[in-house]
Amino acid sequence: MHDERQIEPVTLLKDHEPQALLRIIFDYASKIADERRLDQLLLLMADMGRQMVLSDRCTVWLLDKETNELYSKVAHGVPPLRLPAGAGLVGHCIAAGKPIFIDDAYHNDEFKHVLESGAIAMDRQTGYRTKALMVIPFYNTDGDIMGAYQAINKLTAEGQFSVKDLEQLTLVAAYAGKSLESALLSYEIEETQKEIIFTMGEIGEIRSKETGNHVKRVAEYSYILALGAGLSQEEAELLKIASPMHDIGKVAIPDEVLNKPGKLTEEEFEMMKAHTTIGYGLLKNSSRRILKAAAIVAHQHHEKWNGTGYPQGLKGEEIHIYARITAVADVFDALGSDRVYKKAWELERIIDLFREERGRHFDPRIVDAFMEYLLQLLDIREAYSEDIHT
Repeated sequence: MHDERQIEPVTLLKDHEPQALLRIIFDYASKIADERRLDQLLLLMADMGRQMVLSDRCTVWLLDKETNELYSKVAHGVPPLRLPAGAGLVGHCIAAGKPIFIDDAYHNDEFKHVLESGAIAMDRQTGYRTKALMVIPFYNTDGDIMGAYQAINKLTAEGQFSVKDLEQLTLVAAYAGKSLESALLSYEIEETQKEIIFTMGEIGEIRSKETGNHVKRVAEYSYILALGAGLSQEEAELLKIASPMHDIGKVAIPDEVLNKPGKLTEEEFEMMKAHTTIGYGLLKNSSRRILKAAAIVAHQHHEKWNGTGYPQGLKGEEIHIYARITAVADVFDALGSDRVYKKAWELERIIDLFREERGRHFDPRIVDAFMEYLLQLLDIREAYSEDIHT
């Protein structure tokens, strides 16, 4: 039996006056129009819905037609979920294409079985008390159902959702639907770019007798170092995606040079150095931000802080921060791994090199971040070690 003592106290509110509703709409309208990150857009949609209809919780469900599932990436009070498309109240709502109103989940005959296996079952686990529910479908510009809003527990004295609430939540869905459709398209394009970039990075490493784990490690190292150097979460994520392409230009280097076990001749070294300009040439014409970042990394990751690197001899902050970070990540992994021309270095020797090359080869700020977050980098190296994954 449900323990009423576990119910969290809530402050009862009054329905918004028209002026207050307009303020909420205008406030969220600009935020939603400017947002292209899917998770953030869904959070804005959920927050806007909750404020408009004064619900305790609001969940935005999306329909994944490929897997025939419903999923929520952002929800108030519950973790992200994934369910069969026909499951629960949301599944019923989408199948019928009509809103569902429930005044009290514990005393509803029409959806008794669905509620007992869904909301009520979750209440028993969390101690939350679901009472009023409202679920409405929302559509894309072609009129196809994209998903549904689910509002839980009306925070007014009446404690029930009304036709007015339906109108307001429908307004929210109609306004946000177009932005969501655009964000989903951008998200799919970006995910495809990620897959292509990572696969191309792996191809480049396989040609030089490396495994895909090298690009995985460099990507993860770059992410940690970017955050440690003060880059935003968004930029750190971008660099994590782009850095696996740092050596893509090696696809054009002859095998006898690329995999030579001994020291390269001066002529061979000039051929090897060309991988930076070749990689840049492959990527530079893209207008996509991920590939533009990858072009920078491919071109500049062998430049040195003191200006003695290649191919341009850039110095200090003339070198893009993405390339400065990837340089540290790449060298750390290269030194700690067996290569055709050397055995893996011991950790103390690697640390000594970074101390010596701080302000010479490497940006001092990135070396400091490397030292500060070394334990995390070592955890990544262990997680993606060749012994475990090959």
